[in-house]
Amino acid sequence: MYYSIGEVANQTGINISTLRYYDREGLFPNMERSGGGIRMFSDTEIEAIRIIECLKTSGMPIKDIKQFLGWCQEGDGSLQRRRDMFYERLEAVKKQMEELQKVMDTIKFKCWYYDTALAAGTEEVHKNMPLENMP
Repeated sequence: MYYSIGEVANQTGINISTLRYYDREGLFPNMERSGGGIRMFSDTEIEAIRIIECLKTSGMPIKDIKQFLGWCQEGDGSLQRRRDMFYERLEAVKKQMEELQKVMDTIKFKCWYYDTALAAGTEEVHKNMPLENMP
């Protein structure tokens, strides 16, 4: 089954211009085109888009994503490289999550801080508050 670029944009939530950019960057090397040159996305490209978006969200640059997709084209000879790349991504995402957890802890503290100050009508409530009462 084939899909138009508009259908793929609706299905994935990715802008048409982004899909065109991915195509120009060579991320869909086997994508077919109609006689008039119109992109015809298959389930293979849609699965590639899901992986591309996952890797992008993890912070991987497009050039590295392109390298990964090239390895996929190579077949079984690149299994180790692809596996290693995902383990590297896993570690990078773990670090990102640790940093985001710190950010969330600070934001939660500030929510508590201002909720408490508003309830008391002043920030002075925090001046002599014992540490064990703070989250």
